[in-house]
Amino acid sequence: MSEVGVRRDYRLTGDDLAAYRRDGFLVQTSVFNEPELQQLRHAVESAVSLVKEQVNAGKTYLLDGKRFVDLDTMTVQFEHSPDSGTIRVIEPVQHLHPALEKLVAEQRILVPICDIIGCANVSVWTNKLNLKRPMEGSGFRWHQDAPYWIHDCDHVHLLPSVYLAFDDADEHNGCLQIIRGSHKAGCLPGSGDGSQLAGFFTDDSCFDEADAVLFEIPAGSLIFFDPYAIHGSQANHSNQPRRAIIMTYQPANFAMLKTGEVRNVPGQKQDGISVQTTRQTQFTGPAWS
Repeated sequence: MSEVGVRRDYRLTGDDLAAYRRDGFLVQTSVFNEPELQQLRHAVESAVSLVKEQVNAGKTYLLDGKRFVDLDTMTVQFEHSPDSGTIRVIEPVQHLHPALEKLVAEQRILVPICDIIGCANVSVWTNKLNLKRPMEGSGFRWHQDAPYWIHDCDHVHLLPSVYLAFDDADEHNGCLQIIRGSHKAGCLPGSGDGSQLAGFFTDDSCFDEADAVLFEIPAGSLIFFDPYAIHGSQANHSNQPRRAIIMTYQPANFAMLKTGEVRNVPGQKQDGISVQTTRQTQFTGPAWS
């Protein structure tokens, strides 16, 4: 696993970048401390509660029997049981709590992202909460992010994501897994299994699952990963939650995936978020990762 320790200088070294380019991911462990995580977990649960209050006013639809609800430019995905009221994904999410707004402009995240993209400043592409509740949280099939975004963006290769673990993650509660080096193959074909979402799940003949890396990491750790990296996870079979936020960035002055707003975040100083509505993008698929 490509891993670096915690340090005050958030810039990535040449070795860090080389590892990211080689593997398609980079891990930084225990970047956020427990008091910070307690505040963020509270923000997460507050956001979920707010969405639950609003969800009945949204547009409900099924894809492969799975329930989704669109609330304006936000998509909510529920657990797979037909009668489940448990939320598993909310995208985007930063607008639901001030602590999440602040998080997307956090220097420990932005500075490495700027190094990966190769620019001084960036903007938000999207962000989402992934929630695996104890004994109920379902898995995510192997997929790349690029096929989901390619119809809405001409610079998919410049959309790195960063995963922040709010809880300790291991194999039992469904930790993130990435196929090492899979990003080098570019955009791969979908599974072709006849399901509605088949095109978004990677054809299993295109990779070797033996190359999977399981990210058993402590809470507060970051995983930076490439938009072409094949990733997924298993269900949560434990009595511990596995909550995370995935934040995806792009070069400055481009609009967000769902809202059409430009949300620039400075990469070298923390001045907050600049918001400018420029266009409305067309949402063409569900939220996941």
